[in-house]
Order: sequence, then structure tokens, then C-alpha cells
Amino acid sequence: MSSSATAVRDRSEQAGSVAPSRRTRLFALPETRWAAVALALFLAGLAAQLPGGPPWLFWSLYLACYLAGGWQPGLAGLRALREKTLDVDLLMVVAAIGAAGIGQVMDGALLIVIFATSGALEAVATARTEDSVRGLLDLAPDTATRLNPHRGEETVPVTALEVGDLVLVRPGDRIAADGAVVAGASEVDQATITGEPLPVDKAAGDEVFAGTLNGTGSLRMRVGRRAEDSVVARIAGLVEQASRTKATTQLFIEKVEQRYSIGMVVATIALFVIPLLCGAPLTDTLLRAMTFMIVASPCAVVLATMPPLLAAIANAGRHGVLAKSAVVMERLGATTLVAFDKTGTLTHGTPELTEIQVLPGAGLDEDELLRLVASAEHPSEHPLGAATVRAARQRGLELTEASEFSAQPGRGVAARVADHFVQVGSPAAFLSGLDPHPTADATAAAVARLRRLGLTAVVVLVDSRPVGVLGIRDQTRAEAAAAVAALTRLTGAVPVLLTGDNSTTAARLAGEVGITEVRAELLPEDKVNAVGELRAAGHRVTVVGDGINDAPALASADTGIAMGGAGSDLTLRAADAVVVRDDLSAIPAVIALSRRARRVVTANLVIAGVFIAGLVIWDLTGTLPLPLGVAGHEGSTIIVGLNGLRLLRRAAWHRAARSGITG
Repeated sequence: MSSSATAVRDRSEQAGSVAPSRRTRLFALPETRWAAVALALFLAGLAAQLPGGPPWLFWSLYLACYLAGGWQPGLAGLRALREKTLDVDLLMVVAAIGAAGIGQVMDGALLIVIFATSGALEAVATARTEDSVRGLLDLAPDTATRLNPHRGEETVPVTALEVGDLVLVRPGDRIAADGAVVAGASEVDQATITGEPLPVDKAAGDEVFAGTLNGTGSLRMRVGRRAEDSVVARIAGLVEQASRTKATTQLFIEKVEQRYSIGMVVATIALFVIPLLCGAPLTDTLLRAMTFMIVASPCAVVLATMPPLLAAIANAGRHGVLAKSAVVMERLGATTLVAFDKTGTLTHGTPELTEIQVLPGAGLDEDELLRLVASAEHPSEHPLGAATVRAARQRGLELTEASEFSAQPGRGVAARVADHFVQVGSPAAFLSGLDPHPTADATAAAVARLRRLGLTAVVVLVDSRPVGVLGIRDQTRAEAAAAVAALTRLTGAVPVLLTGDNSTTAARLAGEVGITEVRAELLPEDKVNAVGELRAAGHRVTVVGDGINDAPALASADTGIAMGGAGSDLTLRAADAVVVRDDLSAIPAVIALSRRARRVVTANLVIAGVFIAGLVIWDLTGTLPLPLGVAGHEGSTIIVGLNGLRLLRRAAWHRAARSGITG
């Protein structure tokens, strides 16, 4: 192995150590540690009680279990009570203390253990969501090599980089900031940001992202965004925001929970006082009332909603779709119609040369015409010029250095290539100045034909004589047609195309990807009006876009999804979700995942309701043992929690992706 390759491997290993795969250990969380201590004390108390050990011993162990597993929920409940809200945690602690008060200390300790375990599971679910945030932030290195014209190379913290700074990226280094390459060439592994499985060649003018891994070449790049504004930082902020928000269903349940808890306390007091007034024994009456309060508590109902939605958010985030909130994850599943923008969404937003038409009598073949055009366009920064240069390089053509280069906005470029004066530009700029002639007619006919095909026509003049017309088009994303078909199967409606582009180009693209309804030449306010019309027709609309002109439509839709790779800051803020990897196939997958999360929420609510109703009826009509009531109630809480956490598995995403394909 060469020394350079070894260096790259060593640096890659070091870069990998900077951004390890984070996964919170169970015992790193205080909730799990206290739950484990409570369980150990309970088992020790049980081991002392069952053989007939001294009461003081197992009572001491059980009471220690109370303290270990109950102090956190008890403190949280008292704080809630101080704010005039009744917390389920406090009810559980009171029930456990009541059980100890009537001599059922083992039953109360069991309640504490199960309740502490349930809380630990919830903490683990939250921590796993936060892991995705830390993992994203860890992608970017801590330091960078800044190039200073006075001091040469200097190692600085990434946070000290300013927009415009020059940074050296050595082979095997992780790129420290978002920006553009100004010198050098290399291949860059962008899988962590864009999901591309193979390294991407980078040269001067290409964009690079913080956290991606450089290959065997050396790059000099100019910082385009500060660390806190980088793609990685914005992604992390969205995930962190999502983990702190609650779905509409959850907020509704919390409102119901307050009324339900007050009613339950009133019913518990009545169930204790009324039988006593009728002469019932104190111990049996208190035990029945405590059991009722435990089994009727809405713990499982409360946990039925958030774990599935948070787990779906975390899973989607790992696969490149970041939902800003659980509300968004819930709404995605209700989508009945998807509206797409065109440029940068269904297409890459990168021009591609697809047609070369040599005019009669030009005396050139396609390669010679393209070589002249690319040589003239090489100094240009215009995207259409870049498309011709890329096409020439793909054909292996050797370019000639141009002289006397000039560029006129709205017209095109002109340059001398060898002995020829080459002009490349818009038909409007060049055709109007041509004398009536068969060549001019042929040029106009070629332009008209390309425009009918939905292509952008570019006229080429050599020594002031038209010699050819080029057809350039935006590249359609390879997965666009499959994504449109998948969304049609999922929602039952063919997606709509909303674009500011001309009708001909829009219709051509729509035909390629399978869209039948096209609304073209729309201004931003027209897109908003179109979304309003679709919603008024009864659809729950999800809009997918990337540009600043899409931001109003994204905000006005039921759900807005931004393409994160090229999306503007305004668009990313207006959107409810971001497709980080610019993969359209992720959209039907996340909608299918959202629908599955909604089904899990419904199933959890049914499970919780059945357990509560069954246990309450048993306690009111018969004699429900307290341990069995505790096990049934807290068992249902654990069941719904674990059921929601199933959506954290990678298999859940793959299943959703398959359902998007098969419908």
C-alpha cells in the first residue's frame, strides 16, 4: 500500500473517531439507575419476606425501594400540584403510601418498581431521539486548518471560522464547514448528508458540506456559512425541536387527563367514604379504594401517543427526513394529495445538454461544434455554459484556450477560439439581428422545434454566421417517476405540479414522471392560491419544494416538505419537514411511516382503554387483589410504551418504504 493511501486510511479512522455512532447506554440515565436500584431493593425485600424473615428487615428494604423509585415522580408531582395541576405520578406515589399504611407494603413496593420501570422506558425513548441530534452535531470536526495570508496555516476551532475564510482540507479529513472548493480536486464521501453511496468528485466551484469525508486529494475551500448555520447544524436544530414538541392528540389527552384525574380522585374518595359510612371494614375499604385509584389512572393512555410519534421522528431522521414536530409526523399520515414544485424538486436544478443540432452548410460535426462552444463558455460562470463544458468533457473533447472573452447579461458570451470568433447566446439576442436568409429560417425552425420539446434553446454563431442550436434541459431526478407512482398509490390521487416555469416545459416533465394536472407559470401568490383551492376541494395537501418562491406555499399547506440539499434558509424555516438527502423516494416512505405510527397510536389507546375498563369493573364488582391490579395497570403502560418503541427499528422504515412502492 502506498504511503498516501495509508495516510488517507489513518486520517479516515481518526475522522471516524471524531463522529462515533452514539447510542445512550441504559444506565447512563438517572431514571434507569433509580429504577434498577428500586428493583434490586424490592427483590431483596421479597427474598427476606418469603422465607419468613424478620419484618423489620423486609420493611426496611421495601421502604428503601419506595425512596429509590418514588422520590423523582413524587417530587415532580408536588411541583405540578404547586402549579395547580394533578399529576399521575403523584397519584401513584400516594397509592403506594396508602398500601403501606394498611400493611400492604410489598404491594406498594411492586407499584413503585413497575411505575419506575415505565418511567425509565419513557426516558430511554426520549434519549434515543436526542441521540440523533448529538450524532448529527458530531459529524463536523472540532478544528479546521485556516489559511492566513500573513501567518500561513493555523489550526482554529470550527466555531471561529467566518464566512469567506480559506480552509485547507487534507486527504482523509472531515470537512469543517459548508462552502465551495476554490482549488484542488478530490472525491468526497457525502453519504452522511446526501445519502449518495459513492464518493462525489469535487473540483473548483463545487459545493461541499460540513461533516463529509474527504478522499485522496487536497482541497482548498472558502467558507460559505458559519458553523451554527451549516446544513448539519440546521438539521440538528430541527431534530432537537421535534423532540421537544407534542402532537395535537397528546395535548388533547393532557387536557382530558386533568379532568379525568380530578374525577378519579373524587370517585376514589367516594369509594372509600361511602362504604365506611355504611359500616364496611376500614382495611378492606381502603384497599379497594387504593386499587381503584391505581387501575383507573390514565398512565397508559398518556403514553399511548408520544412514544410512537417520537420513535417515528427519530427513525425518519436517521433516513434523511426530519419532521419538525410530532404534530407534523401525525399530519403527514393524513395526506390525501401531494403538490410538487418543478425545478430543484422533481429535477436537480442543474442544466444538462441533451440536443446538438448542426445547421445545414455549417461545415462542422457535433463534436467540433461542441468543442468550440465549450471553449468559448469555459471562462463563463453561467449555468448553461457550465452544462456545455460538462458535456464536452464527458465526450473527451480537448478544449482550446479562449481569448477576448466577454459576457453580456441576457445575451450570452463571445470569445475567440483559435481563428474563429464564437458567439453563444439566447435566440432573442441573435436571431433579431440576422438578415432574412435560408440559414436564419433554419435556425428559427430549429429553435422552435427544441422549444416544443420543452428544451431551452441556445444559438451558436461562428464568425457571425449561425452554425448550430443547442437544446438544454433541467435533469429530472431518476427517482421522480417512481415517487409519483408510489404517492398515487398511497393517497389515491395523482400528485399535482405547481411551477413558475413555462407550460411547455412543465407539461413535458409532467408526462415523464406521470403527473396529469399541471399548473404552470405561477407566481408565489398563485401557488398559495392553488394550494388553497386544493384544500377547499377537501384535500389534505402536502407541498414539496425547495426555492424561496415555494416558501409561502409550504407554509399554507397542511404539511410542507423542503428539499434540504438546495433549499433556501427561508424555505427550510417555512417547511414542516426536510428531505436532507434530496431523495424523493423518502417522501412516500415517511408518509407510510406516519400512517403506521397513527395506527400504533390507535391500537395503544384501545389497549389502554380495555385494560382500564376491565380492571375498574373487576374492582367495583368483585375483589381485585392489589398486586394484580398494579401488574395489570402498569403492565398495560409498559405494553403501549414498547409497542410505540417498535417504530425505532430500521425494519419499520424499510417496511414503510416497501409499502410506498407496493401501495
